[in-house]
Amino acid sequence: MRRRQRGVTCVEFSIVATVLFMVLFGVIEFGRALFVANALSESTRRGARVAAVCPVGDTRPALIAIFANADGVSTLVPDLNTSHVVVSYLDQSGAPLANPTANYGAIQYVQVRIVNYTQRLLIPFVLPDLLMPPFTATLPIESLGYSPTQQAFLPC
Repeated sequence: MRRRQRGVTCVEFSIVATVLFMVLFGVIEFGRALFVANALSESTRRGARVAAVCPVGDTRPALIAIFANADGVSTLVPDLNTSHVVVSYLDQSGAPLANPTANYGAIQYVQVRIVNYTQRLLIPFVLPDLLMPPFTATLPIESLGYSPTQQAFLPC
């Protein structure tokens, strides 16, 4: 009887190990997805904070929001670039202004959104891509790059 059961432990271990490693890597990937979600949330807040003090239409809030290097790609989140960042200027009611430079006096809020970001998961055949929800941060404007002492718009 023992002779016929010699390879049973290897077969049992392979079945249990497959399930164990799938669960283990699933937990790791879930933690990584939560890290990316928190990083994107912080990126929108950071971008809105910078956009509130930079001149209207400046490209630096998007670069600063995603922790970008010289080529405009994020150093914190893989595959995130400035094309995922949308900076909007809002009026008192919260409606986006179509032409914020022409309606400069109507700007009351600045809004930064990160949209259409897809995170690639490392677990094959389970969930290859995870489309993150849009992240938004809205702050009241501050100077928008205007210096009252110099009566001019200054770069960030």
